[in-house]
Amino acid sequence: MGRVNPAGRVLRPMLATKADHVPPGGEWWHEVKWDGMRILADAVPGADRVRLTSRAGNDVTVSWPEVAQPPHSGGRDLLVDGEIIALNDAGRPDFRALQERMHVRSAAAAARGRVRRPVTFMAFDLLRLDGRWLLEEPLERRRTLLEDALAGTSWQTPDPFDDGAMLLEATAVQGLEGIVSKRRDSRYRPGERSPDWLKRAHRHRASLVVGGWRAQEGSQDRLAALLVGEPTPEGLRYRGRVGSGIGPRQSRQLRALVADLARPASPFVDDVPRIDARGTHWLEPLLVVEVDSHRVGGGDYDRLRQPSFVGVRPDLDPAALGRDDDA
Repeated sequence: MGRVNPAGRVLRPMLATKADHVPPGGEWWHEVKWDGMRILADAVPGADRVRLTSRAGNDVTVSWPEVAQPPHSGGRDLLVDGEIIALNDAGRPDFRALQERMHVRSAAAAARGRVRRPVTFMAFDLLRLDGRWLLEEPLERRRTLLEDALAGTSWQTPDPFDDGAMLLEATAVQGLEGIVSKRRDSRYRPGERSPDWLKRAHRHRASLVVGGWRAQEGSQDRLAALLVGEPTPEGLRYRGRVGSGIGPRQSRQLRALVADLARPASPFVDDVPRIDARGTHWLEPLLVVEVDSHRVGGGDYDRLRQPSFVGVRPDLDPAALGRDDDA
C-alpha cells in the first residue's frame, strides 16, 4: 500500500502541460492554479501522522505539522494529491511565503514556523481510498469521492469551474497565479505530463538550475546573484543572471546551500558572456530555484528578461526538469 501503486512503482504526481489558450467545451473543468508546493499526502489507519512527500519524492512530513495531522480522528486510508499554500501579507497565495518553512527539518522549528506562517492543504485529487486504487477512475468520480472523504476536515477541496475564460480573468484580477484545465474523464497518470491537464499562468515562471553565483561588489562572500540554466538534451544551457529578489535573508540562505557545491569550471554547455562569467563561483548543477521573468528572449541568446528570484525548490529534482517544468 502507501505510495507504491499497483504496478509496483513509487508514485509521483501527475503534471499539467503548458497551454496558450483555455480549452472550451463541457468535457473540461477548470481549477485555480495555486502558488504553492505540490504534495502527496498518505494517511493510513492507526498512524499518528500523515506521510507527506514532495514532487521529487522526498519525505517532508516534519516541515508541515498542521497538514501531517490525520484529517480523520478515527483514521482512514487515503492517498491525496494537493498543494500546500501560504498567504502573503496581501492575503494571496504566494510561493515566497512558504520559503521560511520549506527547509525546516526539526519538529521544534516546524512548530515555531506554524505559528508565524500557517499553511493550508488544498486537496484536488484522490488516488487511493480505503485500500482501493482509483487511478483508472475518471476525474469526476475521483473528485466526488474526495469531497465525501474530506467533508468536515481541515483539508480544503476547492471547487472546480465550468467557465474557464471567466476563471482566468478572475484570477488575473485577484492577483492569483493562473488556472489548470482538466478533462472530466481523465485518468490519473503518475509522473506523466499529460495533455489531459493544461495549465495557463498569468506570468512566466520557470524552475531553473543554478550553475554559479557572484558576490556583491566589495565583498567576497555576500551572494548577490545567481547564474541559472535550463536542462536540455545537450546539457545545461545558460539562461541568465538573477540578482533581483535576493535580499540579505535570501543571500544568507543561498550562500549556505551552495557552500558544498563548488566546482572549478562552468557547468553550462554553452558560453557564458564574459560580463556574467567574471568573478563567478561555479557550482555543481544540483540546486533548483524558481525565477519570475517577463519572458524568455528570442534569438541566439535565449535569455530571461528582467528575471527575479522567487525561492529555492528543494522539492524538485534537477535531472527531471525541462522547458515545460515550472511550478
